[in-house]
Formats: sequence, structure tokens, C-alpha cells
Amino acid sequence: MSELSEHNHDRLIEEVSGEMPDDDMLYDLAELFHIFGDSTRIKILYALFESEMCVCAIAQLLNMNQSAISHQLRILKQSKLVGCRREGKTIYYHLSDDHVKTIINQGMQHINE
Repeated sequence: MSELSEHNHDRLIEEVSGEMPDDDMLYDLAELFHIFGDSTRIKILYALFESEMCVCAIAQLLNMNQSAISHQLRILKQSKLVGCRREGKTIYYHLSDDHVKTIINQGMQHINE
């Protein structure tokens, strides 16, 4: 490699290195995408993208038992992708914020290209 291209290579590495998040942040990002890697969780997120729903409605919509849906909702809630509110004895789930909607929208746009 010539001295000039070696210098450019070193500068590129230095620039990119300065922009790289730390390992903990990259680990958290990988975990976030891991959560999106489960088709049941994606179905739940997409349902909640359309409307706030209770566990029984999600279970009926996805033709699954409430226990399985509750388990996945717990994971989504721990990951701060889903929030909830109580109305009497019923808990209604919703997407936690617009970031989740953006991720779903961009994912759908990407696969439809």
C-alpha cells in the first residue's frame, strides 16, 4: 500500500472510530433488534400499531392463547417497546412511542421495495 493511501486508510479508521458508539450501546441495539426478530412479537407490535388492545383481543386476533400473548407482552414491555394503561380490571397495551412506529414503518417500506 502506498504511503498516501495508507494515510487515508488511517484517517478513515480514526474518523469512523470516533463515531462508533461504545460496546454497551451496541449491545443494547443488538438486543433491541433481537426483540424484533420474533414473528409473534412483530404481529403483536403490528396489531398495536393499528390500535390499543387488551390481551384477550390480541390473543383472539392472532389466534393464540392469552398466556403466550402475555409472555410476549412482558418482553415487549421490559424492552420499552410497549406501554399499558389500566381501565378497571382491563389492561390496554399500546406502542410506547413514535420511535416504535417509525421502526415498523421503515421495516415495512424496506421489505416492500
